[in-house]
Amino acid sequence: MAIVVEASEGYNVSGKHRFAMWSTLFEVDKKYVPMKPIGRGSYGVVCSSINKKTNEKVAIKKIMDVFENRVSAIRTLREMTLLRSIKHENIVQLKEVMMPTNWRGFKELYMVYELMDTDLQQLIRSPQPMSNDHCRFFIFQVLRGLKYLHSANILHRDLKPANLLVNANCELKICDFGLARTGSDNGEMMTEYVVTRWYRAPEILLSCNNYGPSVDIWSVGCILAEILGRKPIFPGTSSLHQLKLIVSVLGTQSEAHHLQFIDNPMAKMFVQSLISQGIDFTRLYPKADPLAIDLLRKLLVFDPSKRITATEALCHPYISSLYDPSCSPQAECGLKGDVDENMEEQEIRQMMLREILYYKS
Repeated sequence: MAIVVEASEGYNVSGKHRFAMWSTLFEVDKKYVPMKPIGRGSYGVVCSSINKKTNEKVAIKKIMDVFENRVSAIRTLREMTLLRSIKHENIVQLKEVMMPTNWRGFKELYMVYELMDTDLQQLIRSPQPMSNDHCRFFIFQVLRGLKYLHSANILHRDLKPANLLVNANCELKICDFGLARTGSDNGEMMTEYVVTRWYRAPEILLSCNNYGPSVDIWSVGCILAEILGRKPIFPGTSSLHQLKLIVSVLGTQSEAHHLQFIDNPMAKMFVQSLISQGIDFTRLYPKADPLAIDLLRKLLVFDPSKRITATEALCHPYISSLYDPSCSPQAECGLKGDVDENMEEQEIRQMMLREILYYKS
């Protein structure tokens, strides 16, 4: 277990104070009192904190060297832009982004989110039992959040258990919108370099030029299977291996009308060459609720045009008892989160500062 460095306050004229978490220096607004570190990755470190003014617990993510990698900087900007517009119970709330002390040449960002207890990946990997009711409630909330996103023309494109935050009361919120796209992106950057491989839909693995909300639905199917089996259903080591695993479970995809979505003739021939009788989901998950298995069959469909939609899935008998359409509204209009992939550092910096000011207003 990591040792927390004693939080030591300092003073500077900017109205901020300093403390260390996992040997990482945080310099944040004085209203935030540090609690403990809760995660870290390539982006930096996340710690929990209390807002002294509101007595609210929050998570502060420090992103170090924001502009070291332009792609990562654009993903950060996209998250800031989208989450400012999205207000939904099943989507994590970005409460603010702190104004940098050196706003002309800042290299670090501090993003403040609502605090959640854990994520679904940790829960699945833990020895804690998960009942059918837990499974149903989690999938219901993911689909409820997706219904809203898709109605706003937003594809998340990176749904996986680690991006589903969970509280002790089983409340679930979708997070990490750095790879999301809006319908107004005009197909820009529609590449396979989205979604952690194990949760990638066949159309992304096959590098199809056009895809839509059904890529997120496939990911939900992978997540449902992972909850049922407490392990990933398609743990591929490469895109080709991933496709082979998918066909080994779903069976040979030889019908031409089921493969019309594949743009590349060579890719289509490769899929047709994969021979398998498939494995019935009831054999993989013999203890699962038959209704959960039926929903899984409708989520994990190779042909994206035959996949169930988020709204249709919410009406499925497995979760329909939890679904009240009047309490799960669609977005009133498409949300704006467009970010030009070709922007240079100075323009990205200016747009980030503009977003920070939006959060201050």
